[in-house]
Amino acid sequence: MSFLVNLALGLLFGAGLVVSGMSDPAKVLNFLDLAGTWDPSLAFVMGGAVLVAFVGYRLVLSRGRPINAESFHLPTRNDIDLRVTAGPAVFGLGWGLGGFCPGPALTALGLGATGTLAFVPAMLLGMWAARLLADGGLRSRTA
Repeated sequence: MSFLVNLALGLLFGAGLVVSGMSDPAKVLNFLDLAGTWDPSLAFVMGGAVLVAFVGYRLVLSRGRPINAESFHLPTRNDIDLRVTAGPAVFGLGWGLGGFCPGPALTALGLGATGTLAFVPAMLLGMWAARLLADGGLRSRTA
């Protein structure tokens, strides 16, 4: 049952990405182009997302435990290190250059959008490389 709930929520999320224009890299790149063809509409999308997430977190965390799990899995660390700063920087560079982040890229792949056939494999390779580096690289896997 949990799988079906997660599938339905993922499909709802993907539909929201399509309706909001987040799966269109041109719209995203126009939002980032302040000196050219700036399109401020994604600010409303992001503002709405922050508002919904804020209210959602407050409602969900006020419960004793999640509906489909024994406990919440929240981060326990609050220090700032290289991973906390470099990860978002690389993410932002990729978003600014390609107009995609992971969720919208996978949604656009399903829509057959151009550019995703190159972007998604590169993104997956980058995720794999980041995980490999975080785990200590190839040397620690073979030792």
